[in-house]
Amino acid sequence: MAQAKAIFGITISDMTCDIALARFQQAVDARQHTKIAFCNAHTANLAYGDNPFQKALSQFTILADGIGVDLAARILHGQSFAANLNGTDFIPRLINQFERPISIAMIGSEPGVALRARDSLQMANPHHAFPFVLHGYATRDETEAFLTGLEKNPVDMLLVAMGNPRQEQFIAKDIAAKHATLAIGVGALFDFIAGEVPRAPVWVRNLRLEWLFRLMQEPRRLFQRYVLGNPLFLWRVVLARFGLGNG
Repeated sequence: MAQAKAIFGITISDMTCDIALARFQQAVDARQHTKIAFCNAHTANLAYGDNPFQKALSQFTILADGIGVDLAARILHGQSFAANLNGTDFIPRLINQFERPISIAMIGSEPGVALRARDSLQMANPHHAFPFVLHGYATRDETEAFLTGLEKNPVDMLLVAMGNPRQEQFIAKDIAAKHATLAIGVGALFDFIAGEVPRAPVWVRNLRLEWLFRLMQEPRRLFQRYVLGNPLFLWRVVLARFGLGNG
């Protein structure tokens, strides 16, 4: 049983990368339906005092993503998480982990982006199948057709790139074992894989400053998330440390 740390009422699994990879590979092999989410400071801010979002997240195995939740773990629990398991790095590693062929479905991002991300993943993993791909601006009828296709031919892994909290709410409400074994909220993964958004250099990622690189790339879109959101998150962590706030 994996250890866990709670932040704002969110239970975050505390696992090394190798343990997480092995755990989810075993889930696929055993056809054990598992919902997976990544929690960073932004996710925690969205869930703060939001009971419906927290209730949705309670269905997930949640992995620690980023320096914000690591700092929170030190302040609230006296110890960092065992690993930074951000989805942009973890999901490709998880897909590569499978030597036998698996099936992967993808939904989310802008029209065309998911297809380019699929092509990139397929090129890196030619032994895997990618039978269902749908962008994130589909009509309800198109989404229902996508879900019906999954029911008829369930996949080993479903990647949902709709952003927080929409992707987790979609998985919690609409995805079950009859659709996919692993159902994973992956945020901006398709954008990165398709080359729509550049990744930070490795040395920046090693310094845990990828959030700053992203802010410099998209200052208008990410100003509220990082410039306002990060200090708010840390303030809420301090309040929680002293038993205050409503997280």
